[in-house]
Amino acid sequence: MDTIASLFSFITTPVSWVIVQFHSVYGKVFGPDTGWAWGLSIVSLVILIRICLIPLFVKQIKATRAMQTLQPEMKKIQERYKNDKQRQSEEMMKLYKESGTNPLSSCLPILAQSPFFFALYHVLNGIATGTTIGVINDSLLASARKAHIFGAPLAAKFTDGSSKVEALGATLTDVRVVTAVMIVMMSASQFYTQRQLMTKNVDTTVKTPFMQQQKMLMYVFPVMFAIFGINFPVGVLVYWLTTNVWTMGQQMYVIHNNPTPGSKAQAAYLERLTKHVTHHEKTRSRGEKAIVKAIVSKGRDRNEFERKFINSLTKVGLAAQPDGTVVKGESAAVESEDGTTTTPATPRRQQPKRQTKAQRQSAAAKAADDSAEHEADDADEPKTSLSKSDEPEDAKPATAAKKPAPKPAGGTRSKAQSGQRKGPQRPKSPSKK
Repeated sequence: MDTIASLFSFITTPVSWVIVQFHSVYGKVFGPDTGWAWGLSIVSLVILIRICLIPLFVKQIKATRAMQTLQPEMKKIQERYKNDKQRQSEEMMKLYKESGTNPLSSCLPILAQSPFFFALYHVLNGIATGTTIGVINDSLLASARKAHIFGAPLAAKFTDGSSKVEALGATLTDVRVVTAVMIVMMSASQFYTQRQLMTKNVDTTVKTPFMQQQKMLMYVFPVMFAIFGINFPVGVLVYWLTTNVWTMGQQMYVIHNNPTPGSKAQAAYLERLTKHVTHHEKTRSRGEKAIVKAIVSKGRDRNEFERKFINSLTKVGLAAQPDGTVVKGESAAVESEDGTTTTPATPRRQQPKRQTKAQRQSAAAKAADDSAEHEADDADEPKTSLSKSDEPEDAKPATAAKKPAPKPAGGTRSKAQSGQRKGPQRPKSPSKK
């Protein structure tokens, strides 16, 4: 441990200085010798470090998604050069270079906060041994040794003996109960974070060995935290539990607002976005515009969830634009699953419902009754001279003479006999004698 402490001694002084500054603030509220003052100082240190690491976290997300996109190509290279490991490595490096992807980018946040982790471990170990480190002088050292979190000293470990724990002013039972609960919470938060990533924010259309490795790590990491956690001081457990909770919340935010394309989280996000856009008939935030712009730019390469989103907008008379905005427009072509577009057909005119025989007979009977009533009314009405026409009969136009109906042509009959064809018949040929 001395070798590790010497390697990270350049950062021990800044870490101890940040803890002391936060302690001076919280000490005025909770008291300088309380576990709340020192514990919240460690929590604030974690939050400060994670805020500074947000750009690396964004880079990690992009690198992880790029690696997921390259998985099919990587699998082809592995199958093609499975007997030549050197050529396989060369092709992999060439693929990384062409796509601008670095596999180590996904580990940047963990690697970046490792120095702070070991520096804090060294500071807390100094408090346990009564050694001044960095800007922590004798008075601050005595205050830190008095600080307890739920009855457990900051520098106590799960593996410490009763004599060492009693020297710090605590009981062995309190230390082990507190450290055990914190180790379980630390492992559970790590497991939930990894499981959330695997079940919601992974492209389900890509099935590669990389996904199996990630699923295996989902169970391996919590076990590793549980094993190493029994050797961590309470202060370090506070640090690691806080950073795990921060990672879990940060990942939940990313999954909810910027999910991986093709994942279940993207399907849920686009469903929410469809309801929001159709209600307001526009995109309201920059994040929404960025998502719509990315979907429109893909064209035929859209996945099923993105095609469903575009088609849903089209059905309500909205159109997504290349700049990410949504405008009103006529019903455009609908994109099918294979990427082809089809124009929605004009709705056919609905045919009247066919009536039954009973309905037709009742309608005919009703019409006959109405006609009979009308004729009866006309017959009862008396005729007067006023009803006659004043015009002379000579002034009336002569009616056109009826044309006689044309007679059927000779050799034919008006009606064909049963079993004969209509029209002129061919004469029978004379029989040969």
